[in-house]
Amino acid sequence: MFPLKYPLVLASGSPRRRQLLADTGFAFTVETRPTDEAFPADMPVDEVAEFLARQKAAEFTADLGQRLVLCADTVVILDNQILNKPVDAADAHRMLRSLSGRAHRVRTGVCLLAPEGTISFTDEATVYFTELTDEEIDYYIRVCKPFDKAGAYGAQDFIGLVGVHRLEGSFYTVMGLPTHRVYKALLPYQFEL
Repeated sequence: MFPLKYPLVLASGSPRRRQLLADTGFAFTVETRPTDEAFPADMPVDEVAEFLARQKAAEFTADLGQRLVLCADTVVILDNQILNKPVDAADAHRMLRSLSGRAHRVRTGVCLLAPEGTISFTDEATVYFTELTDEEIDYYIRVCKPFDKAGAYGAQDFIGLVGVHRLEGSFYTVMGLPTHRVYKALLPYQFEL
């Protein structure tokens, strides 16, 4: 583990983010707070992930104290439109059908609150899907239930294993936490080993 000057809080209920941050070598606790995830209708799609990460972080500013709070949000963008979490199986099927055989962008925004100030950034990856059959899509929805995932899929799940044939950028950005950039953001707060 990399010891930090302050206790680290991951402000996310995502099991994928928890696993990635643990695998990166940091000890942390998890604390989530209800956050309004609405964004201005005229906001450029490329700004949404970081905006939402900062919104989540804002819930911690009043009682930050001597802690680090890490927030993140991931959006899937196809044809300049954001594909949010699906509301049901039909919506998930529609999203996956639209992603089939095409490239799309995944942007993960990160915000780190520290006693010394706040930093935020966005990392992007481009994901290329092969053509998916209706049977593959239906199987994935039935077995993996991707209703908590932007764009209705997880790159680490069945659909990613059989459907993603190329990726430009960090795989971990697609999973929801650009670990290479989070590690660098936390470097100033590490004690020397």
